[in-house]
Amino acid sequence: MSKDKRVLGKVGMALLLVFFYAPILFMIIFSFNSSKSLTHFTGFSLRWYEAMLKNHGMMESLYVTIVIALLATIISTIIGTITAIGLSKSKKVLRAFISQVNDFPIMNPEIVTAIGLMLLFITFQIEKGFVTLLLAHIAFCIPYVILSIMPKIKSLDPNLADAAMDLGATPWQALVKVIVPQIMPGIVSGALIAFTMSFDDFVISYFVTGQGVKNLSIMVYTMSKRINPSVNAISTLVVLLITITLTIVNVLPMIRKKASPSKQNKPWKWAVAGVVVVGLVASLFGLNKSASTLPYAGQTLHLYNWGEYTGENIISGFEELTGAKVIMDNFDSNEQMYIKVANGDAYDVLVPSDYMIQRMMQEDMLQKLEPETRKECLSELMEAIKGLPYDPKNEYSIPYFWGTVGIVYDKTKVSEEDLENEGWNIFLDQKYKGDIYLYDSERDSFMMALKALGYSMNTTSADELNAAFNWLVQCVQTMDPEIVTDEIIDNMAQARKALGLIYSGDAAYVMSENENMGFYMPTSGTNLWSDAMVIPKNAKNPKLANEFIRYITSYDAAMDNSSYVGYTSPNKEVTEELGGEGGDYDGINAYTPRSGYDKDEVFQYDEATRKIIADLWSRVKVAASNAH
Repeated sequence: MSKDKRVLGKVGMALLLVFFYAPILFMIIFSFNSSKSLTHFTGFSLRWYEAMLKNHGMMESLYVTIVIALLATIISTIIGTITAIGLSKSKKVLRAFISQVNDFPIMNPEIVTAIGLMLLFITFQIEKGFVTLLLAHIAFCIPYVILSIMPKIKSLDPNLADAAMDLGATPWQALVKVIVPQIMPGIVSGALIAFTMSFDDFVISYFVTGQGVKNLSIMVYTMSKRINPSVNAISTLVVLLITITLTIVNVLPMIRKKASPSKQNKPWKWAVAGVVVVGLVASLFGLNKSASTLPYAGQTLHLYNWGEYTGENIISGFEELTGAKVIMDNFDSNEQMYIKVANGDAYDVLVPSDYMIQRMMQEDMLQKLEPETRKECLSELMEAIKGLPYDPKNEYSIPYFWGTVGIVYDKTKVSEEDLENEGWNIFLDQKYKGDIYLYDSERDSFMMALKALGYSMNTTSADELNAAFNWLVQCVQTMDPEIVTDEIIDNMAQARKALGLIYSGDAAYVMSENENMGFYMPTSGTNLWSDAMVIPKNAKNPKLANEFIRYITSYDAAMDNSSYVGYTSPNKEVTEELGGEGGDYDGINAYTPRSGYDKDEVFQYDEATRKIIADLWSRVKVAASNAH
């Protein structure tokens, strides 16, 4: 019986190891994948490591992560050690009070701590960036250090320091030569926990940083919004650095012990050496470029863009061309971008969507483009993307990407006849129950419902909006859809479901990965959307911002942008080349949006309607949850 238990124990341990390490192995393998797919290995390639090394923002985030972790660890360990020793000599009431205060941040939800620190920095008008990120990390690391050291201090003889001083030691010597060596295991444990917590933190970091300063967690979060296998590459690099550190910590002390058995082994020194080596390796990636004689040398452009919405060489290309440094922050929604800009955060270039540009123009939050910029950029654009209703004269904006919303479908499961007969109503066809994706976007989901009912997607009629709400509720309650965001891209490329609501640029990628995928735009009309570059009123460097807008619209940059991201470029020559014969998207109808169709519309901004749709969409998602 005991033998059976041992066998079961070994099997359980093996399964546990597989559970923990198989995803890491999977990630490492796919970091060498030749295609963008995160689930289908198509061949060995180092392209994502090359892309990672070229992406200075990604490497800088690794550098920032390690530097912040090292500094936070050192400072929090010193403060925590001194505090713990001081508490051991304090009165019982004070010691109990401080212990409770110390435990509170550990028990507190991270989001509460993050918001509290953010409000603190805002209240004292401390500009968010590297310093605020470091202060926040020191603050949440100190309690873990104190918690690790206190048990070691409690185990010491309370008269140890007095005995040392009776033997002639000064108070400082008693501290560093007697007390500290005795509690060193606790100090090392606290330091390692602090380093791990700092290296791994996302929630607090996300709220307290700014000015383009990102740690690795924030960078990976923004990259995960769209398919980017460079995430696998940089994660593999982190695994490699950790492996090097563990090797130094565990192997070198053994070698040293064999070479000099008479000397006492102190593994904590090797741990420090390992961490320092990793820091030095990371610092190689963070070295600043030498000063340039280019026209904008020494200047900085602050760009606020969607995550994973720039080509591989866009940022580095502009920096090499101008000598300026580009700091790019990413947002998840137009509303998030609006709130930050409305609260005074200064950016030089924004890339909002059409309806948000209209709102910002109405609220006098944007400045006009330079006439030369407008003239030069408009000469590059396709006619279909010029003078859209939100900015009829393109005085404030130049398109960045554009496209439509349609239906991506598996040709082996969905017939074109069904699509043509039903249009958007195919999402109510019981034939496809449990085999559809809805996109988690209130705007596009209501567009689909309104168009399916024959209404304008810009309606302000309460009756029509309620009818669209009922249509969506019927869909989520009877069709068992999966409501997703960008994970639809890889899922449909792998034919996980029959059909889904998708942006045309994402559909172009899906079709390029899987020849069985198609894209259909219902004849009842769809959303013709545009994301465009604008310059906010509080931009600190509008001249450089105009230069950047001209650069993005140029052929070379537009080609890099569109071929990498997959969305349609507003540059006429680029679109014709990529979508034409022999182009990257030859034969893929999703790449070139439908234009000139009278039932396709551009979203018009209306605040009252936006609030109604937001409320109704949240109720649709509740209905979806209840249906499950």
